[in-house]
Amino acid sequence: MTLGLPLYEFTLLHVAISLVAILSGLLVLPRMLRSESPGWLTHVFLATTVLTSVTGFLFPTPEFTPAKVFGVLSLVLLAASLAALYVFRLAGPWRWIYASTAVAALYLNCFVLVVQAFQKVPGIAELAPTQTEPPFQIAQGVLLVLAAYIGYRTVKSFHPVALR
Repeated sequence: MTLGLPLYEFTLLHVAISLVAILSGLLVLPRMLRSESPGWLTHVFLATTVLTSVTGFLFPTPEFTPAKVFGVLSLVLLAASLAALYVFRLAGPWRWIYASTAVAALYLNCFVLVVQAFQKVPGIAELAPTQTEPPFQIAQGVLLVLAAYIGYRTVKSFHPVALR
């Protein structure tokens, strides 16, 4: 049991939070590219992305897995995003720090989504059963290039008025 839930139900909760984090992040990106000030959806994205990482640590695994490394990295990025937005109000260099770390946190969520898809979705899992095959590598490579490009564009175009 985790958080008083059977493991299966806790896993469903974690997956639901992760999907909300990814979807809200994908909806926030165009707003950032249009240089719009963060709104309620940004708060949903950041909160659910933090929850995704935190709940990931609650799975009963004795060893420190690559997933937990991603969780730590995500929380470090999110700490910078949260500080940039809520403490420093996107003033000065905190604008690009927020933009780059928010996009990087979304990328990590999407990276894990691709890993999980290749592990758990029957049609996809058959393409790369050990995740060393070209379909997996191509999918992750395309995701990385796309995230790097979007991250660059976001940092360049995200210039909202500093928050008061």
